[in-house]
Amino acid sequence: MARLRIMFSHVSVVAMALAALVGVIVMVAHAPWWAWLLIPLGVGAQMLNEYNLHRFIFHLPPPQNQWAFDLLYQAHYGHHDFPTNHGLFFVPPWVALPVLAFNFCLVWGIATLIGLPAAFDIAVAIVLVGGVLMFMAYEWFHMTSHLNIPKTRIERHVTTLHNQHHFRDFSKWFHVSPGGEVIDRAMNTAIDREALKSKQRIEFIRTLGLRPDDKRLVAARARFAPKYGLSDAEVARAAAA
Repeated sequence: MARLRIMFSHVSVVAMALAALVGVIVMVAHAPWWAWLLIPLGVGAQMLNEYNLHRFIFHLPPPQNQWAFDLLYQAHYGHHDFPTNHGLFFVPPWVALPVLAFNFCLVWGIATLIGLPAAFDIAVAIVLVGGVLMFMAYEWFHMTSHLNIPKTRIERHVTTLHNQHHFRDFSKWFHVSPGGEVIDRAMNTAIDREALKSKQRIEFIRTLGLRPDDKRLVAARARFAPKYGLSDAEVARAAAA
């Protein structure tokens, strides 16, 4: 119950859960039976989406402009800076919802252009149901990997791999969802256990290579500390790390 409370205290999780519910209702109401078979396609597509967003957007080089840096800080940099802060566990709604809308319109548009029947229902099955349910699974496993609680075998496996991304090498292991390591291996962003034994931890790993007292980080922490409930002591420790 504690994990559910943490998850559903975040607006993007609530919004995406409602989107999935709407998708299921639409499919029950009038989607053809075969549209249900497309849901696993949405699951796989979302796993690729998860990897690409994490690697190529959330880990963009730090912008020089403070306003752009602040956006990236809220989207992901802040989560690395304060990896146990509950408010920073989840994808912001201003990322999740536009991506959802884009993916839905893209699938609907492609299905319509190539003349597939029930193009709208295809987009609902792939994006609103399969994709969003995978998004919810991602948020669950990501949140769980950062909580000090009893975990299932799968949750422990995810936590082990995700910890390597946070505390050993932030340029590796971009997946979070179970099974996503297949994508990391295919994209050469995995690291095996033997290599890990001899690998040194990247300098300034919690700040993604920036000095902890970088002026952009200092400004972002000061701006967002009240929003995420960060204490003066936490902010001071982060700047001195």
